[in-house]
Amino acid sequence: MLKTAVVGTGFIGSVHAKNVARHPGTELAAVYDANLDFAKRAAATTGTKAVADVAEIFDNPEIQSVVIATPTNTHVEYLRRAAQAGKAIYCEKPIGLDYQEAEQAVEAVRAAGVPVMLGFNRRFDPNHAALREEVKSGAVGNLEIIQMTSRGPNLPPISYLATSGGQLRDQTVHFFDLLRWISEDEAEEVYAFGAALVDPKVAEVGDIDTSIVTLRLSRGTLCQIDSSRRTGYGYDERIEVFGSKGLVESRRQRARGVSRYVGDKVIEDGLHAGWFERIEQSYYQALDAFVSAITNGTPPSPSLEDGLKAQLLADKATESLKSGQPVKFAK
Repeated sequence: MLKTAVVGTGFIGSVHAKNVARHPGTELAAVYDANLDFAKRAAATTGTKAVADVAEIFDNPEIQSVVIATPTNTHVEYLRRAAQAGKAIYCEKPIGLDYQEAEQAVEAVRAAGVPVMLGFNRRFDPNHAALREEVKSGAVGNLEIIQMTSRGPNLPPISYLATSGGQLRDQTVHFFDLLRWISEDEAEEVYAFGAALVDPKVAEVGDIDTSIVTLRLSRGTLCQIDSSRRTGYGYDERIEVFGSKGLVESRRQRARGVSRYVGDKVIEDGLHAGWFERIEQSYYQALDAFVSAITNGTPPSPSLEDGLKAQLLADKATESLKSGQPVKFAK
């Protein structure tokens, strides 16, 4: 049993705590949150203890791994502390608020030599994984166009956006990672533009809620990622890969596969009401992959390097957003 603690018990941290508590290969040793009431609530639902000082986790030699699910602006500090304590680490994305900060954290973790996995849970969505296998098999031939959608359904609290690092680092970064993972290629140019179309308060904290990012990959593939913080019809996520031999798509997922035929109309169920309902299981699958890697002594994936490269894409896209100009990557 891998003794594991969860640092940060907000919404996603609580999800991680429940998954650790029910996984047959892990024991939830403790939970911590800067808000002790949050930690106590998570502890009560998972049968573990809440600690008031995170040092109780990092200084405890019996705790073998930690899940970091705190706000983005604290990831670097906790990554360093966990690495210095010799813990295996599962860290939610992104690594930090910008690439320079993330790179410094990566250097510190590399020096410690501890295994680290980044929380790019979309890789564990069975539909996205099947799409990648089709691409790897050569079913669509040479890749020419990749289209990705990440929309809604509801704008997060403004207080969350203020510390998230921005839409491109917080939301679209999942798709920067998926793009690299699916294409097995790297970007050579990115152009991004966006606006606060959902709520003007988003702009007041220096963020956007609607964006389009276009990228050119090193082998010539063109990609477009559109992201929105709000829809009026549920959570909308899909990937389409078009190539010289055909097309493969990970489609929008409906809440149910039921169709009703009434008169001259066909009425079908809509999309999942929220993003979590759509991808909930992928969080458990990601944890399972982490536990398997630590138990078997194999490198976890997505790796810290994957996180750093996705962070670089997000930073370059943010640079383009601010300058209004395409940004090329150094070769």
